[in-house]
Amino acid sequence: MRIYRQAGNIKAALFSGAIALVAGLFFYTQSIIADLRKESRDTVSLYARLIAKGVTEVSDSELEFVFTEIIQKVTFPVIHTDSEGSPINWRNLGGGEDLDEEAVLRLMRNMDSQNEPIQLTVSIESEDYPGISEVNLGSLHYGDSVLIWRLRILPFIEIGAVAIFIFLGFSGFQVIRNTEKQHIWFGMARETAHQLGTPVSSLMGWLERLQDKPEAAAEVSAQMADDVDRLKKISDRFARMGSAPKMEEIDLRALIQTTVNYYRSRLPQFASDVTLSLEEGDPVMVTATPTLFSWALENLVKNAIDSVDKPDGQVMINGKTMGNEAVITVKDTGRGIPRRDWKNVFRPGYTTKSQGWGVGLSMTKRIIEDFQDGKVRIVTSEVGSGTTFEIRLPLRRG
Repeated sequence: MRIYRQAGNIKAALFSGAIALVAGLFFYTQSIIADLRKESRDTVSLYARLIAKGVTEVSDSELEFVFTEIIQKVTFPVIHTDSEGSPINWRNLGGGEDLDEEAVLRLMRNMDSQNEPIQLTVSIESEDYPGISEVNLGSLHYGDSVLIWRLRILPFIEIGAVAIFIFLGFSGFQVIRNTEKQHIWFGMARETAHQLGTPVSSLMGWLERLQDKPEAAAEVSAQMADDVDRLKKISDRFARMGSAPKMEEIDLRALIQTTVNYYRSRLPQFASDVTLSLEEGDPVMVTATPTLFSWALENLVKNAIDSVDKPDGQVMINGKTMGNEAVITVKDTGRGIPRRDWKNVFRPGYTTKSQGWGVGLSMTKRIIEDFQDGKVRIVTSEVGSGTTFEIRLPLRRG
């Protein structure tokens, strides 16, 4: 249930972010449009003042000459009307300069809905117009430039692009999630078989030995008890998956010793030429989850054993205290890992084994770093010489 809530929260956050992005781009675009319209109005107002200043008498021919000479460099549509509102001159209307008056009036009404026209008022002192100081020569009507039109449709393009992005993002997210689910199911099935394989194989081997040498019943029964106990631990591990780990005080060296003893007595099943050893040292007390930590450690030990492909191979384990941390190293003389793959080995699905699923080391990293507050990394590795893994955990708390 918690995972589904998190997925829902992620989708809601992506959708909200997309809405906020579109809204921000829309308002930013509108502010640019407002600035451009203001700039256009300032330009037209300047032309209106120039026309008014350049006209010395109320003459249509003079107005046409001034309009043609002054307005010729304007890139947005402009219409000059007389005092009655009839078009006299126009430029940049898109249909050429030979438009009929009805078409020009239609365009003019559309332009007026975008921008308020500017009145052409000329101050005149003339004997022909006694007592009149100002004469209305009509109006300049102007529309939005091509750039403004592009900016006006830009938000819709942005909305479409964001919608496509969200759709592709959700689709990709769904595909990735389904793929991960499938890989997790296969991986967990493989990990289950891997975990059960060792004790089950051991039990089968002990049964065969018991049949061949009944006199070794006491020794065999003790080993079989260890394998049965391990099966219980494995069952407990899987039962605890998904629940909060219970932390307790443990001696790491004692836990490591138990792991070494278990694998040492079963090395013939894995690699008969491998020597598994634990370096001497004092007890190392930490606060951890024994079930989970032993799982992570066993993954490293088993990985180290599997990597040894030559006679007289060695796997050496050590646990010690360094400052405020407990440091556990698992060193082998196996195949080694190329430097470029040091980070890849902890990624789910990465494996160099023909029958591997790439689950063990990724699970180790998750257990150590997500549940035990520690770190796991490759310290050194050289192809053909071996690898050293390191786990660091904080010492006992409180």
